[in-house]
Amino acid sequence: MESLVSTDWLAQALGADDLVVIDASRHLPATGRDAAAEFLAAHIPGARFLDLSRLADPQSPVGYTLPGPSQAATVLGALGLRREARIVIYDDSAVKTAARAWFILTGYGFEQVAILDGGLAKWRAEGRPVESGSAEFSGEVLAPAAFTGTVRRKAQMRANLDTRAEQVIDARDPGRFTGATADTVHNLPGGHIPGARNLFYRDLYREDGTFRPGEELRAAFEGAGVDLERPIVTSCGSGVTASILLFALDRLGIEGAALYDGSWSEWGADPATPKQTGAAA
Repeated sequence: MESLVSTDWLAQALGADDLVVIDASRHLPATGRDAAAEFLAAHIPGARFLDLSRLADPQSPVGYTLPGPSQAATVLGALGLRREARIVIYDDSAVKTAARAWFILTGYGFEQVAILDGGLAKWRAEGRPVESGSAEFSGEVLAPAAFTGTVRRKAQMRANLDTRAEQVIDARDPGRFTGATADTVHNLPGGHIPGARNLFYRDLYREDGTFRPGEELRAAFEGAGVDLERPIVTSCGSGVTASILLFALDRLGIEGAALYDGSWSEWGADPATPKQTGAAA
C-alpha cells in the first residue's frame, strides 16, 4: 500500500478484513469545532475515531509532545489496531492532523499506514457515502514498542546552532515565523529558531486539499532554501504541522528527517533560547 491513497482507492478497499480507517481530525481551539462530535455526525463508513489529545505526553511541560511507548500501546490497542493491518488515516482539519497520526503510528511500528489524499472534504465533495454514530470494533492488546521515528530535543537544537549540521524547516505561516504577528495559538511572540527556513505547510497542498505531486513538493522545499541532500529537522508550533513536512519528505524518498518535538511551544517560551525575527537569512 502506498503512503498516500486516493478516494477511489479507498472506496474500492472499504470492507476488507485487514483494512482499518481512522479519523484523526483535531481542531485548533479558536475554531470552536468538536472533532469527536463531528465524527459521530458523519464519517467514512466503518471509520474509527482517534482522539489525538490522548496521544500526547500528559507529563510534558510543553503540552503536546509525543506519547511514550506504554501510552501509545494503550491508546492504539483500544482502537483495535494491529501492527499487521493496513491503516488509512484521514482528517477534516485545517491543520491536516492526519500527518501527525501517520508519524506516531509509523514510529510505533505500524508498517502499512497511509493518508487519504484530500481527506474527508474530498470524500464528501465527490458524493461518497458517510455514516453516523459510534464505530463498533474489538480492542487489541498491544505490547509497548520503542519509538523509531527521528526526534530532536531542545538541547540538540541548541547544539545545532553552533554546527548548523542540520537544516531547520519551520512549517508555520510567514507572519508567525517572521514575528510580524504573534503566535496566538500558543500565546507566544512570533519569531523563529535562528537559521531556520520557512515552508508554510499549506503550500504543500493543492486547492482541493490533495498533496502536490512530487516535482512540486521538491520545488517547494528548494524554493524555501532547503538542500534536500543535507540533514533536516522540522518544527512548527507544537509538532503537528511539522509532521506534514515529514510526510512530504517521506513521499520524496528523503529518509532520516527529524521532528523537533517541543517546537516553538518550547523554544519560544524559554527566555534562555535565542530567537530571530524577519525573513529567513
